[in-house]
Amino acid sequence: MDLTLPIDEIDAGTMNRAKFRRVYLSGKKPVILKGFAKLYPAGEKWTFDYFNRLMGDHIVGVMDNSRKKNTAYTRPDLMMKFSEFLDIIRRDEETSYRIFGFNMLREFPVLRKDFPTPEIVRGILGNLTLTFFGGKNTTVRFHYDIDCSGVLMTQVTGRKRVILISPEYDNLLYKVPFASFSLVDPDKPDYDRFPGLKFVKGYDFTLQPGDALYMPNRYWHFNTYLEGGMAISYRVLASRAGDLYNGFMNTTIRLLFDKSMDALVGEKWMKRKRAIAMRNADEAINRLEAKGKRQKAKI
Repeated sequence: MDLTLPIDEIDAGTMNRAKFRRVYLSGKKPVILKGFAKLYPAGEKWTFDYFNRLMGDHIVGVMDNSRKKNTAYTRPDLMMKFSEFLDIIRRDEETSYRIFGFNMLREFPVLRKDFPTPEIVRGILGNLTLTFFGGKNTTVRFHYDIDCSGVLMTQVTGRKRVILISPEYDNLLYKVPFASFSLVDPDKPDYDRFPGLKFVKGYDFTLQPGDALYMPNRYWHFNTYLEGGMAISYRVLASRAGDLYNGFMNTTIRLLFDKSMDALVGEKWMKRKRAIAMRNADEAINRLEAKGKRQKAKI
């Protein structure tokens, strides 16, 4: 994998809605907005101590990365007080615990004034906000957002490493059918097992506290919390009919079918999905190699 593509970095204070939508939204181009959180009260107020005081007794669903999952997971692995979870992730040690897709602003509406919907992404999905928490070296598996929306993710606290790759490489990334995740670990690419990765290009960067990342719809991402931290995301509805259709199918019929098959036949279903992903990648490699031969023949 070539992860050396340069990503645009812009001072958040200089970005306006017209420019964002023309260059990045319509152009399906990722961008880092430096210091974005500082434009809102949340950039200063939202700390682990603040959350602990406000909602430490609130019971939250927690994901455990040590538990293997063969489908898109929608239920937490365990429940605990938010204060207990924060105590775990603020330690300077590795943990497999993280919170994925917590609608914190719905549970605690008083927080919405701290981070109202940014003007640049205001639209149909404007009030849909999700928050994400993790501890040191906690990872989020390689995936794209199942609803096919664009995402503005603001890293409010803690540093986060992000690997970001365009959807044009779907098959070469060994996309699992009926799902939105990959077979590969982009942090430790196995080129012998997954040779298609040799053809993939993408980005590898670190979000600093306060930075925001705009990920165009269907972009693959692999996140690693470099220390205890949290992020909040706002979504942008896909503009293309195909993406809208796939977002609907992914979150309804395909998800239900995938979970049903996993419940019925378990690992046999995952084995079948792996085989399809490997075959799709082999076909994509063959097409690329054939194209290369044709180009050489013209020279």
